[in-house]
Amino acid sequence: MIRGIHHWVFDMDGTLTLAVHDFAAIRRALEIPPQDDILDHLAALPAQQAAVKRAWLLEHERALAQSAQAAPGACELVKALHDSGYTLGILTRNARELALITLEVLGIHTYFAEQDILGRDEAPPKPRPDGLLHLAQGWNIAPSQLLMVGDYLNDVQCARMAGAYNVLVNVSENLWPEWTDLHLADCHALHQYWQERAY
Repeated sequence: MIRGIHHWVFDMDGTLTLAVHDFAAIRRALEIPPQDDILDHLAALPAQQAAVKRAWLLEHERALAQSAQAAPGACELVKALHDSGYTLGILTRNARELALITLEVLGIHTYFAEQDILGRDEAPPKPRPDGLLHLAQGWNIAPSQLLMVGDYLNDVQCARMAGAYNVLVNVSENLWPEWTDLHLADCHALHQYWQERAY
């Protein structure tokens, strides 16, 4: 599956970074029902109300971005792929400006072209496949030549709906085998897997 795929797209929070978002606390702070998707809920609010809550969310996530820590093996994997000539992108449900901060904090921002970092304002949030399809089009490749790496159902669903491959990392148990192409412990394990099968 990995052999011959030289275009990789990463989710950010919980994939390249240690997961720190307390989504239950965010929902409580923004008065969002526990079962609701945060971004979908905000999108359905009246414009003024949504703007206030989006501003709070942005500042809350900014603090998390500024103190981001790399997930096991993430930086080493990204550097190895870049050094091998791979094309890399980011597709996150976070804001693009915060993705840029996070990547800089991790020391891997130079491995991604700025136009290949997409946040929730550049593409409809995952699991919608628009972001992956946009990157594939920009890279002039078929979606089947693209690999999405993530840590949650949204990531693997997004890849599958786009016609791309996916790898699920940083979760001990794969709760979504029907959507997942490959499940590995973390980016360190993915790095090893790639080294053994890339060529």
